[in-house]
Amino acid sequence: MKVSSIEEMRALDKKAMKYGIKDELLMENAGHAAYFLILKEVGIKGKKFLIFAGSGNNGGDGLMLARKLHSSGGIVKIYLLGNEAKYKGAAKFNYEIVSKIGIEIDDAKNIDEKEIEDAIVIDAMLGTGLSRNVSGIYNDVINLINKNAKIVFSIDIPSGINGNNGKIMGNAIKADYTITFGLPKIGNILYPGYEFCGKLYVSHISFPPCIYENIKIETNDPILLPERKKDGHKGCFGDVLFIAGARGYYGAPYFSSMAFLKAGGGYSRLASPASLLPFLGAGGSEIVFIPMEETKEGSISLKNEREILDISKEVDMVVIGPGLSLNEETKEFVRRIVGKIEKPLLIDGDGLTAISEDIDRIKRRKNYTILTPHPGEMARLIGKSIKEVLDNRIEILRKECDEWNSIIVLKGAHTLIGYPDGRIFINMSGNCGMATAGSGDVLTGVIAAMYGLGLGIENAVRMGVFIHGFAGDIASIEKGEDGITARDIMENLPKAMFSLRKNFEEVKKRYEIKVI
Repeated sequence: MKVSSIEEMRALDKKAMKYGIKDELLMENAGHAAYFLILKEVGIKGKKFLIFAGSGNNGGDGLMLARKLHSSGGIVKIYLLGNEAKYKGAAKFNYEIVSKIGIEIDDAKNIDEKEIEDAIVIDAMLGTGLSRNVSGIYNDVINLINKNAKIVFSIDIPSGINGNNGKIMGNAIKADYTITFGLPKIGNILYPGYEFCGKLYVSHISFPPCIYENIKIETNDPILLPERKKDGHKGCFGDVLFIAGARGYYGAPYFSSMAFLKAGGGYSRLASPASLLPFLGAGGSEIVFIPMEETKEGSISLKNEREILDISKEVDMVVIGPGLSLNEETKEFVRRIVGKIEKPLLIDGDGLTAISEDIDRIKRRKNYTILTPHPGEMARLIGKSIKEVLDNRIEILRKECDEWNSIIVLKGAHTLIGYPDGRIFINMSGNCGMATAGSGDVLTGVIAAMYGLGLGIENAVRMGVFIHGFAGDIASIEKGEDGITARDIMENLPKAMFSLRKNFEEVKKRYEIKVI
């Protein structure tokens, strides 16, 4: 499913008009889509509806919906926010109709809390173009609805949510259902906007698919996995070198290298400080261990550079960074080898901190580079605050993928996967229980496994993120979200792979945005 910015959606509206699909028709289609959603979810005849309509096109959509509900036996009342004289075009057209057909219309200042309690509420106040914090009557009405309404339907996006980044602009409607039009907006998909939407639906309102071709943001829908070779050996399913671990960091090297095997990878090599190996071997005897010379602090020493570079020539992919520590010598080791490794390279965790001190090292790489930062690591890489990263995820990701010529996985709720050509995928699998130590280490192993199974590197990254989230969702179904550990995610990887192979369409449908 394509996902648009507000600016892109405005451009799509204009493109649609070139095909003769005018504002009036788009608004009519939007109102019909909202009507059919309400009919599907709660029914209409004899039900009470309160429609809160702003003075823009979002309000116009609400007015058109009011007509449809009224004609189908709904008991409808409209509360206006703002001056009706501001209605233009299709919104004015619909206002003129509803003011003549017997629907009660009142000023929102006159609202009674009891009315809200007794009715199904339609939020058509602000729409997607909001650029400043809500205030005045809008803020008051949002508070009343959130406090008193039992069921709320939002039109296009819950009022108060920024359509370009999902931020709450001071205050926002907490909807039970949202119907968005044309395409989902970024603010419908990114948190916290996604949560405020409730159950999200989209209607394409008769937009021809050809006008979406240049939209470069999509939801990360799963793709079919390559079949496993019936006569394959371990080398057929990926040979990956993990460079990870330091004294006190036993989990990161284990989870990354073992998750690779759990997700279907064939040959997992782990280069880690020699003193760690007896402990790691006790839990991961399937891993091939490569003992590394150590610094005094028990991290990987610069002395290992030549050996690592030699081994890297034998494998399909290299992963560096999980649990390496912030030892200065080890960070220099990372910086030296990242530019010399000729295979696809995934950099995570402490490896990202090391290269943040000399980011040009990755710009000169000829093969694929994959970076998997969480917002704090991304902030360190670009020299900005975590808040700036979270407020501008799409723009920052697109800029740095291009500048660093890298694939970047910006981790978090609805992880973003960005590519140097400007494409961005928003991952829909996963849950808040996965916000736990070691979860990101499991992810690195799963991405490597997808490449080992035969996906191209770009699709391997996408599918690694999806499968990781899917395994976490399976864990949450079995255990709940509280107390999920990295081990739980890792142990559910075989189930996730099995389910995706056996019931692909069912799994895909589970994460799709519903179309109406």
